[in-house]
Amino acid sequence: MIGKKIYYDINTGEVLLIMPEMGGEYRETTFEEDYNTYKVLNERLINTIGCIQLEYGQYAEDFAQCNGYRVNPETLELEFSYPDPNQPEAPQVFRKPLTEEVEETKQAIAELALLITQMGGM
Repeated sequence: MIGKKIYYDINTGEVLLIMPEMGGEYRETTFEEDYNTYKVLNERLINTIGCIQLEYGQYAEDFAQCNGYRVNPETLELEFSYPDPNQPEAPQVFRKPLTEEVEETKQAIAELALLITQMGGM
């Protein structure tokens, strides 16, 4: 199984091309093969293109819920924007994937609960 491959402009983070996930027995293509195959890539200078390879299913929920995504050119991390049902016309605000934020919050809660338990035992 092969996860999404995201090609982006290294200066702006704009996503140029997403290679979809592939289940089953597929050969993963190289950067050079994709560059030579896709016009959106080969009409640009090769050194202006970056690539992020995701795991199969990685950020599936974020892709399903978002209204946009980009690569942060400074951190080289994928960022998403999510629609606000109360302000549908609000400009996009890009942030780390909500799935990661939820996991970090769960971890912080577990650490706080452990700390509170340890403090109560003093």
